[in-house]
Amino acid sequence: MEKFILALDQGTTSSRALLFDHNGNIRSMAQKEFTQIFPKPGWVEHNPQEIWSSQVAVAAEAMSRISINGSCLAGIGITNQRETTIVWDRKSGEPIYNAIVWQDRRTSTFCDELKAKGYSGTIRQKTGLVVDAYFSGSKIKWILDNVDGARDRAKKGELAFGTVDSWLVWKLTQGRTHVTDVSNASRSMLFNINTLEWDAELLELFKIPIEMMPRIASSSEIYDHTNTTFFASKVPIGGIAGDQQAALFGQMCVDKGMVKNTYGTGCFILKNTGSKPFISKNNLITTVAWQINGKTTYALEGSIFNGGTVVQWLRDGLGIIKSSAEVEILAAQVDDNGDVFFVPSFTGMGAPYWDQYARGLMIGITRGTTRAHIARAALEGIAYQSMDVIGAMDTDTGMKITELRVDGGASANNLLMQFQADMLRVPVIRPKVIETTALGAAYLAGLSTGFWKDIDEIKTQCQQDFTFVPILDNEKSLQLKNKWLDAIERAKGWDK
Repeated sequence: MEKFILALDQGTTSSRALLFDHNGNIRSMAQKEFTQIFPKPGWVEHNPQEIWSSQVAVAAEAMSRISINGSCLAGIGITNQRETTIVWDRKSGEPIYNAIVWQDRRTSTFCDELKAKGYSGTIRQKTGLVVDAYFSGSKIKWILDNVDGARDRAKKGELAFGTVDSWLVWKLTQGRTHVTDVSNASRSMLFNINTLEWDAELLELFKIPIEMMPRIASSSEIYDHTNTTFFASKVPIGGIAGDQQAALFGQMCVDKGMVKNTYGTGCFILKNTGSKPFISKNNLITTVAWQINGKTTYALEGSIFNGGTVVQWLRDGLGIIKSSAEVEILAAQVDDNGDVFFVPSFTGMGAPYWDQYARGLMIGITRGTTRAHIARAALEGIAYQSMDVIGAMDTDTGMKITELRVDGGASANNLLMQFQADMLRVPVIRPKVIETTALGAAYLAGLSTGFWKDIDEIKTQCQQDFTFVPILDNEKSLQLKNKWLDAIERAKGWDK
């Protein structure tokens, strides 16, 4: 009987399930969008039960499409939207509040207070992170402060915190296992990347009881087996990684200096920095990439909050396209951006600027500006942001990028990928399987369950789809870059 690895890819706007065979090929896939909740400006929430139900539904659909059941699964790998925060009752399994999504800005004021009190240096040295509402710690604190009785219940050990990976494992094991991996833990602002443990001083600073925190495990081990009737057999859960770390692994960026960019809801650029934490001097994040067989690998990361959301906004907000796929066709109707620049900082700026008060800006509009120019400027804005982050990485590490490996939905956009190569002045390599986030989770689960022997075996499966090389004149590229940097300055601090 042929065996498969099931990758559960729980993202910000949809839940997906993919089945990979031993050659690393996708044999089946299903996807389901779920509700985005916006209670107030700058607030973003999800219903945890809908996350779970949508994830179960797509797993069932993916398996039914090739007529298999749980007995055909060698293991399950989980990858997830990071930082999104869920607190639930250990006894009932019911969430006490909606999931607060990584994009949510409600705790910005508290983060400002931490900075004003001088905690930025301590937090950066311990966690590798900048103080920002993006991360989980301040979101947990908000829930404990704003849900009646929550803090007392947490102290009594009645509540559990988890990012989405922990929530899915809890549900898959019917509350038997409360665990997270080092990559997700490193996104909490509560995890010491030097000791690889929850940090008592930081937990005290955020007033978060240790009793509600999950056990920290490696990224590739058998955490438990499923304990639901859904799979009709007990399937080992063998891999967990936050979505961007999973993509780095899926791209086989396993050597120091290798870089990938995932073009998803946001854009997330990671550079493998090897076996020691590398603290950035250019506002980048130091994060744990993964831990396998006791060996921890670290990465530098630049997080761009708005990538694919730019295209969604063109579709749903402006209505100038009917589907996301139309954006490339529309943008290709003009030869250039018509001097229009679009800074898509809808929810503030991430790396390397970290301005939570920046807002979106479109500049250079004239009577000659068309919707095609706007579409092109929007796509170019995604590439410019990525260029800024990679430039900061080059400066930090002293290692200039030699190639960029890309994945995620928008990496299928040839116009965007070509422009990215033009602005970086290096080849942009798109793999045959662009679902590298799910692939990374599958690889991690496959290694722990023996589905794949080792990383060397996995490397032999990597196949390239296309390589984009720079074709734009270098002088023109520099002119565009300078105008972009001018636009960035104008978008900063708008909502302060």
